[in-house]
Parts: sequence; structure tokens; C-alpha cells
Amino acid sequence: MAMAGRKTVTEQVTQYMHGLGQRARQASQTMAMADTALKNQALLAIAEALEAERAGLKQANSQDLAAGQERGLDAAMLDRLELTDARINTMIEGLRQVAALPDPIGTIDDLKYVPSGIQVGKMRVPLGVIGIIYESRPNVTVEAASLCLKAGNAVILRGGSEAIHSNRAIARCIQQGLAVAELPKDAVQVVDTVDRAAVGALITMPEYVDVIVPRGGKGLIERIRAEARVPVIKHLDGICHVYLDDRADHDKAVCIALNAKTHRFGVCNTMETLLVHQDVARSLLSELAELYADHGVELRGCPVVCEILPGAKPASEADWSEEYLAPVLAIKVVSDMEEAIGHINRYGSHHTDAIVTEDFTRARHFLRAVDSSSVMVNASTRFADGFEYGLGAEIGISTDKIHARGPVGLDGLTSQKYVVLGDGHVRQ
Repeated sequence: MAMAGRKTVTEQVTQYMHGLGQRARQASQTMAMADTALKNQALLAIAEALEAERAGLKQANSQDLAAGQERGLDAAMLDRLELTDARINTMIEGLRQVAALPDPIGTIDDLKYVPSGIQVGKMRVPLGVIGIIYESRPNVTVEAASLCLKAGNAVILRGGSEAIHSNRAIARCIQQGLAVAELPKDAVQVVDTVDRAAVGALITMPEYVDVIVPRGGKGLIERIRAEARVPVIKHLDGICHVYLDDRADHDKAVCIALNAKTHRFGVCNTMETLLVHQDVARSLLSELAELYADHGVELRGCPVVCEILPGAKPASEADWSEEYLAPVLAIKVVSDMEEAIGHINRYGSHHTDAIVTEDFTRARHFLRAVDSSSVMVNASTRFADGFEYGLGAEIGISTDKIHARGPVGLDGLTSQKYVVLGDGHVRQ
């Protein structure tokens, strides 16, 4: 009987999700043709609604925080869940920034004449309906909705159960903004159930959903990758490297290696492995070790590192492919740049990797040889971010090679179609 009851609940959730999908598909047709001014009007109206409803947002968020504490969520999860005034301000400013971005939809690139006399180009068009699955951080609801709207898409947002009250409150503000611009209310739909069956339904309805973007832990993304019948834009790990070359400027190397690890520990573009050329290892590591100690960073190193730094723990094979998201750093001394590149391509996650060097030729070679979505020269991996790249905002990071790669901004939420301009041309 319990089994039958459970099946009924699952069927109800599936039916509910299919209803969201049908309405999103219909709304996407309107959004694809929506005028830029209307989309911007909606974004600015959502920002105004968030400001007006600030007290209500914080009250709803307090419910989630209280429930999270009762459930025993750890401090890091509770921090990501909290909507402070500063984070609400950031949400509002983010909406205004997206409204100020150029609208990619309808732009035609590479228009050129071909020998037959026709003109051929590529027009930027929306993807259609985007499903976004994320955990804990309610500000993602606004970030995702704003980018999808500006790119002319409809979106179905499935936040984590721990943020349900916050997401409902934010969804009401989004609906107010859409109403002001007279855009379809179903252009942004927040899933109003915490049942896990909703995720299973969302990722298996290609008739309604064109692409899925998961933002969350490795377990969530692995499940979606395994079960989805809809294309997925994703990354699993952020195993990022910084290589300090023997031709690096000493001060730059120290500054970058320190920032890449200690600026924030729990994000995907934080350095997890430091590679150092053998000729500069002793001088650089001796200075860096003191700085890392000041930040409470545990060091795990290869035998050469442990000889230079007696306080370092021996690194295991597993450490080279570990995303710590914590104050832990793996360090390896390498004989040259080629060994560094080989290590990165073997153990990295194709997310973000950097070289510090004053040798232009080596820098160019590193850029070409490292197979990652972002490759940097003389800069911290912490810059791997849509806002820092001038995209205005991002929906997430992709380590895939098809369709989008790296931080996914407005262009990553669009596709292109060929357009042909003729004047009575016929094929001979």
C-alpha cells in the first residue's frame, strides 16, 4: 500500500513538472520575439520588487535558516543559504547590470557573399527552455532568471529544499517584474515542490526542455549526467593548478599563488595544486609556506616538497586529483614546464589553470597545450568568473567542449542559426 501511495505521489510530481514544461515551451515562443526594451523593463522591475520586498525576503529566509539549523546543516551550507542585506544588494545590482548588457538575440555575425551571389551569416537565437537545478544559494534564482530572460529563454528553476521559502519569495518578485513588462508569467517558473522526483522529471522531458544547467555538488551533477535525457551544461570538479616557472617574477609568483588558494577556499576556481619548477622551489616555497600558515592552510607535498618544508605532509596519489574546497593545498616540484603541463592534463578537471612566467614563448605554449576551459598567464585562477570576464554575470562554468565552455554568460544561453539573403537566387 505504501508502495502504491509513493507511486501516486511520483506520478503527481511528474504530471506537475510536465505542466511546467508545457507552459514554459509556450512562453519561450513569446520570449524569443520579445523586444529588448521589454526584457530590460522586466529586469529593472524585478530589481525594484526585490528592494520593496526586502523585509519579506529576509523573513522568508529566516524560516529556511531556522529549518536548516534544525536539520543540522553545517556552517558553510548555512552561510550559502543566508540572504544578508549585502547579498540582496548584489542581486539587485546584478539585475541592473544584466539589463545594461547588449542583447545578443537577433545579431547576425559573419555575413558574407559566397560565389553564388547569396549572403550567408549566423543569427544569434535563444536556446528555448532551460532547466536549472541548484542547491542552497537563493541568489542563484535571480542570477539564473535574469540571464535566461535577457537571452530570450524561458526557464524552470529547481532550487534546493533548504531554500524553498526564500525561493518562493524571490519568485513572487520575479512575477511582479514580468507583469510590469507584460511578458508571460511562465517565462520564469520556480518549482514549488521539494520532492526529489521533480529533478528526475525535469531532466527527462526533452519535448519541453532544451538544456539543463546543474549548479551544485559533485553528487548532484553526477546524478544528472547519468540520468538526463536533455543536453547538460556542467562541470564536475574544479581541480585548478598554478605553475610557477623558473622564469617567473618572484613577487608575482608569491602573490598569485597566495591569492589563488586563500582568497576563498570553497569555490570551484580556487587553486588545489601548486606546481613549482625545481630551480626556484626552495626560495618560493619557503616564503609561501609562512604565508599559507598564516591562513591556516595544510600543505601536502611530493618528497622534494617535504624535504624543503618539513612541516608538509606527504601527498598521496589521490591528492593530485582532489578538489579540497578547504584550506588544504597539494604541492609538487617539477623538472620543467612540460612536466607541469603533463601533470595538469592528467590530473586536472579542465576547469582553470595558470602559469606564472616572464617568458612569452613559454606562456604561449602553455596556453595552447593545457586542455582547460580557462588558461591564464600571470593571473590568479580566482578570475575564472563570468563577471570578471566582462560577461556581466554567469549561469555557471562549463568544462564541456560542446556547446559552451568556461563561464557561461548570455552568449552561452543562445545558439546560432544560418541565415541566407538572396535576391531571386536559384541553384544552378
